[in-house]
Amino acid sequence: MLLMLYTLTTVLTYVDSVIVLTQTPAVHTASTEQEVVLKCNIERYDRNSVSWYKQVPGKAPQYVLRFHYTDSSPSFGSGFSSNRFNSKASSNIDYQFIIKRAETGDSAQYFCQTWDDSASAAVSL
Repeated sequence: MLLMLYTLTTVLTYVDSVIVLTQTPAVHTASTEQEVVLKCNIERYDRNSVSWYKQVPGKAPQYVLRFHYTDSSPSFGSGFSSNRFNSKASSNIDYQFIIKRAETGDSAQYFCQTWDDSASAAVSL
């Protein structure tokens, strides 16, 4: 069974100095049981963690996890755990969201979010 995982591609531009988030790939197709890796570049480091959300069309976003590049492991939202989900960082601005064994129910849009200190606002993509 194939499942489609989407990332959002809009950019917030209401504040000149707002952090721009870039997620790749824009669309990821995976078979069940495959590992899925989505990437998020946060452009500028403001000492804040990165959170990941899952949104099924027509439903509210679900908080999946939060991770800071200095953490040893992520903090998870209700219903999500390290059994299947993880996050890593290769630097203080490059993050990965990992689904260890994809399931049909994972088909959704996923987006990363961080806090922009200069704008005093949450920024997500």
